[in-house]
This record gives sequence, structure tokens and C-alpha cells, in this order.
Amino acid sequence: MWRIDEVFDSTTEESGDLADRIEQRAKRQKFYIFLMLVSTALVAIFSMGLGSSKSLSFSKIIMIILGLETPTDIQESILINIRLPRVMMAIFAGAALATAGTLMQGSLGNPLVSPLTLGVASGASLGAALAIILGFSVIDVPVFDNMVYTTLMEFIPNTLIVVNTFIFSLIVVFIVIKLGELRGVSAESYILVGIAITFINGAIVESLVYFATPQQLAQLTHWSFGSVRRPDLTTVLFVGFILTLLYPRLIKYSWDLNTLAIGGDDFAISTGVDPGLLRRKILVISAFATSIIIAFTGLIGFVGLAAPHIARLIVGNDYRRLVPSSALIGALLVLVADTIGGTLFSPVVLPVGIMLSIIGGPFFLYLLLSKRSGAHG
Repeated sequence: MWRIDEVFDSTTEESGDLADRIEQRAKRQKFYIFLMLVSTALVAIFSMGLGSSKSLSFSKIIMIILGLETPTDIQESILINIRLPRVMMAIFAGAALATAGTLMQGSLGNPLVSPLTLGVASGASLGAALAIILGFSVIDVPVFDNMVYTTLMEFIPNTLIVVNTFIFSLIVVFIVIKLGELRGVSAESYILVGIAITFINGAIVESLVYFATPQQLAQLTHWSFGSVRRPDLTTVLFVGFILTLLYPRLIKYSWDLNTLAIGGDDFAISTGVDPGLLRRKILVISAFATSIIIAFTGLIGFVGLAAPHIARLIVGNDYRRLVPSSALIGALLVLVADTIGGTLFSPVVLPVGIMLSIIGGPFFLYLLLSKRSGAHG
């Protein structure tokens, strides 16, 4: 009897230790998320303090935000019309692309999947090339009456490009989903079809570029770099409103993705989750969120691929924490890249897409190598 009691006490103690470790890990992960949130806010404030205007330094921005100083009309105009839209768009773009990348990687079970590698980028590029080189836009078709056309042209800068990139990226994802279903409902089907569609669209775009004038080629190249400095405040608020409506839906998929991550399709089915339906829903809503961003900014790569990986190294694989962590890391990456791009060769501004490739690639590689070394150690 003494030995049984001893074993029971030992088991209870080990269970208590495990519960304590789980609780400590959860607290640590929440602290990391809070730290990322604070870091994003600080970088946003710092970025708003950078610019050519000497009357709006970092210290001035702090004083204005804290209400210790009233901005002049010029300072207020610079903040509201130039710096605030840039910072807000960087946050929205990074969060949306990173969240979409996390969901796509989780639903398809492939760490190399991102919104821009699964057909969204190729569709957007095709739409932009058609608008810039051929002057074709979907709003020219009879479905859109003159009132809709006039309204879009009045409120959206570069209307033809914006509408085309948005519509064509969604069309391509729709084709990928339908062809993937014909081949099968497995994750590999969507990936393979997405690669094939990307090559086809790339060939079409290259053919159009071959006949483009130097001015058209320059415009298409500039668009493909990606920049958060193009949208005005009205556009940014519109994008933010749409993403605010979408984000609760994106977070909702965290529970279902956890079942896929734990035991694959068979386990997910046993818990009442339909893997095929889940993948289709995630692809559609992730593509929609991505299209909203790249329609106004151009192509911004790397974030949707790298942010989920960096978040996993920090908070683990639980999608309930991984999704918001990826969003914060994505926002922070785009903010830092845009801030460096705007100050490194000032007054020349390097597009955020270029800066993300320059500073993000080596940093991501360092994190992966550090993680591997730690695992072997």
C-alpha cells in the first residue's frame, strides 16, 4: 500500500509540474505578443517622426501625441495627409499578408506557401500589365455603368490598375480552387495547380512586356516593387475597415487549423472538420485580404512567407496565438522596411518590396540557422 501511495503522489507531482510548465509557457507567449504590440507601436511613432520636414521631428511627434503641444496647420497636414496614411498602410499590409500566409501554410501543410506564390501575385501582375500596356480594365465592360466608372475614377487613384489587380488576382485564385478540386481535394492539388497557373500568367505578362513602350515598362516595374506610400488617407481607412471586418473570420479558423496540425486530415474529420471545405474557405478569404492590399500597394512579397515562420519560433504552433503573432510581426516587418527605405538613401525612397527582400531574407535565414543550432545543441 505504501508503494501505491508513493507512485500516486509521484504521478500527481509530475502532473502538477507539467501544468505549471504549460501555464508558464502560456504566460511567456502572451508576454511576447504584448512585447511585439508595443514594439510595433513604438516603430510606428518613430516612423511618423521621420521625414523631410524639420518642424516634425520624433520629439515633436511625441509631444503632439501626448497632447503636450498643439500642431500647426502645416504640421497637421503633413501628419494626416502624408505620414499617417503611410504608417497605417504599412501596418495593415503587413498584418493582412502575414495572416493570410499563416492560414494558407496551415491549411495546405506547406511552409513554402504564401499568398503571392499561390497565384495571387500572378493574377495581380496580369491585371496590372493589361491596364498599363493595353489600357484594358474590367470596369470598361458593360456590367459597369457610367456612374460606377465615374465614381471609381474620382475616388481611387490609378483606378484601372487597382481594379484590375484586385479582380484578376481573385479570378486566378478561383481558377486554382476549381482546378484543384478537379484533380482532388488534397493540399498538394492546390499547390501544383497554383504553380502551373503562375507560370501561365507569367508567360502572358512577359509577352505583353515585350511589346511595351519604355514608359509603360517603367510604370509596370515601379508598380511591381510595392509601396505603402501610394494610398491616401481615405483609401487607407477603407482598407482598414474591410480588414477589420475580415479579421474575426480569419481568427475563427485557428481552431480548425489546430486539428489539422495535430493529426492531419483524418484527425480533422474525426473532430467534425471538413479539410477540403476548410481549405477552400481559407484560400478564398486569404486571397481576398491579400488582393485588397496589393491592389493599392503593388506586390509586397516575403511577409506572407517569413512572418509565420518567425512567429512559430517565438510562440509555437498553436494557431490561436500564431495568427495574431504573425500579424504583429508582419506589421513590424513592413514598418521597419519602409522606415529604412525612406531614410537610407534620402531623399531617394526605396520601395518597401525591395527593402523587405534585402533585410528580410538574411534575417529569416539567421533565425532558421539559429533554431537548428539550438535544436542540435
